[in-house]
Amino acid sequence: MEKQRLLVVVRHAKAEQFAPSDVERVLSARGRDDGHALGTWLAESGIDPDVAYVSYAARTRETWDVVAGGAGWQLAPQVDGNLYGTDEEGVLELVRTTPDDAATVVVVGHNPTMAMLVQLLDDGEGPASGQVELGAFPTSAAAVFTVDGTWDDVVPVGCRLVAFHVGRG
Repeated sequence: MEKQRLLVVVRHAKAEQFAPSDVERVLSARGRDDGHALGTWLAESGIDPDVAYVSYAARTRETWDVVAGGAGWQLAPQVDGNLYGTDEEGVLELVRTTPDDAATVVVVGHNPTMAMLVQLLDDGEGPASGQVELGAFPTSAAAVFTVDGTWDDVVPVGCRLVAFHVGRG
């Protein structure tokens, strides 16, 4: 039997409203505080990623930095340009490319994709199932799923939602 894996789905922290382009929007002061608080919670929950996939947008890269800082992680993320505009299936395709030896993966992206991904993955049997309302996945939110089997086994309604948290600094 394969080892159990963790998939952590994170929506970027609160960003400034305006920038020369959407992709250039950076975190607000509140976003930096909230992201740090989320990182602290993830570390206290025993989350220590082997792989991190992060959208190339400024706010997601900065979210990774403050979350990792709050968690004490030293992992360099894999910045992925496709995460900015992809849908849930695109995220799943990326996760399925994860090396077999990785036990924990964090994905930092954008709504509505992250919210839809959480709904899509949840098998309805986990202790946190029902905590994420349809269409509601606020900034600095993290959903932690267990994955039985390999990363190729990450399929709709195939993961157990074991924790949900919104970081607030």
